[in-house]
Amino acid sequence: MARDHIPPSRPRRHRLLTASVAALALGGTALAEVPAAAASRPKGHDVSSHQKNVNWASARSKGARFVYVKATESTTYRNPYFTQQYNGSRKAGMIRGAYHFALPHKSSGKSQAAHFVRNGGGWRADGWTLPPALDIEYNPYDKKHKCYGLSKARMTAWIRSFSNEVVRLTGRRPVIYTTTHWWNTCTGGSRAFGRDHALWIARYSRSGAGTLPAGWSSWTFWQYDNGGTLPGDQNLFNGSLDRLRAFARGR
Repeated sequence: MARDHIPPSRPRRHRLLTASVAALALGGTALAEVPAAAASRPKGHDVSSHQKNVNWASARSKGARFVYVKATESTTYRNPYFTQQYNGSRKAGMIRGAYHFALPHKSSGKSQAAHFVRNGGGWRADGWTLPPALDIEYNPYDKKHKCYGLSKARMTAWIRSFSNEVVRLTGRRPVIYTTTHWWNTCTGGSRAFGRDHALWIARYSRSGAGTLPAGWSSWTFWQYDNGGTLPGDQNLFNGSLDRLRAFARGR
């Protein structure tokens, strides 16, 4: 995900490093150019407090049609730039959504989902709001506990708890952002989410999104680079712009 500005009380480790490690674990490299798949798919990006006040008119002029904005982390953090980023992108004519960065060892999935929805992670069937997204990846604060100290079964249960609360509060299942390597390592390759959760796959490679996590046969969003022409991380939607609008509406 986009590099975040961690509050002073938290370890000062940048999320960009985490994304780079994930890319290397998948055998990918950071891109110097947009993959060929971008020619027929809507371009987008994701941002966090690291990007601060984003020039949304400029981002749209460079081709951005959608964006995911970091809203929350655990149950104690809210992106201080969320309002400017979330509302500003909409005013510029972009489809936008909010994402939550999970810290499963801190509190339950249900409580983190509730914090997320209270602080920007809602959804409306207005055609401009993407479903809430869960960012679940290697622990950026403790390399010795990459899976947050949770067993595979407990991790799978945590994700389901988060998802159940999000759908109860918003009416939509969350999009799941992850890497295939993390999913295999920390959930044991659970196949329990592919049927009812859209996949946002992170893989930095020109050749495509690669092997998907167990349970998914296709990706909905692909994060293909952690830097480029758009602020934050670079993404594609797997379909036409009309299909993206329909996805936002819940169809």
